[in-house]
Amino acid sequence: MLLVLPVNENRMSTAETSTPNPRAICAEIQEQTLEACRVARAAAGIVAEGIATGVASVLDNVRKREKELDNLDRIIDDRVTAVITQVDAEHARELLACLKFIIDLERIGDLLLNCSNRAAAVGNRIELQDIRELTVMASRLEKMLADVHDAFQQRDLNRALAVLRSDAELDRMRNLIFLRHLENHEGSPRQESFHVLFMTQSLERAGDHAKNLAEEVCHLVSGHSVRHVLRSYDRPFEQMFIDDLKRRQRETQ
Repeated sequence: MLLVLPVNENRMSTAETSTPNPRAICAEIQEQTLEACRVARAAAGIVAEGIATGVASVLDNVRKREKELDNLDRIIDDRVTAVITQVDAEHARELLACLKFIIDLERIGDLLLNCSNRAAAVGNRIELQDIRELTVMASRLEKMLADVHDAFQQRDLNRALAVLRSDAELDRMRNLIFLRHLENHEGSPRQESFHVLFMTQSLERAGDHAKNLAEEVCHLVSGHSVRHVLRSYDRPFEQMFIDDLKRRQRETQ
């Protein structure tokens, strides 16, 4: 005699509801990406404080932030790989942006750790002018990362463009420090030039990665790459994106 067992509707309901929702996972990955932005920003702030004060114990905290970024890098990479084929094109695009973000943020963490290790090694032996300018560079990087966080969270093009402008200022400060230590037309004695130049280079390269993040936000908002549009038109990039957004808005009306 064949027995027909009753279906456990409660068990089926539980199984169905326990299935992960790809869109919910996307939202979680975006929040983890924003958390990585906050961690990188905190690391930049610690570097600025550590250089300004010369307190090695302050700089030790950068290593903790770098490890947090490494952990978030692994988590986001694994989760994006697992879910990206289960979402629509719009969410897939945002997941790819998260993946690009964490790659640059993890690299920023490495560069800041390198900078903090050198700062801890030289202590107060570098010149006051170098301390002042390196502190300004680290503080500017901290602001760039705060703007990147807000630009990504709010899809704010203006904040992303502010990061691009700040990167140019970091480049200018890097050049000034290099000229002072390498050219040194005055013949003044320079202290710890080797470490100062490497710290300067690390901060400038971290700024380049922050610029990459801002460009990714611009791409998310406008649908176009900053570099591609700059190669096509001889116009300020701010005006280019504003014009493009106006055009896209007219097309949707």
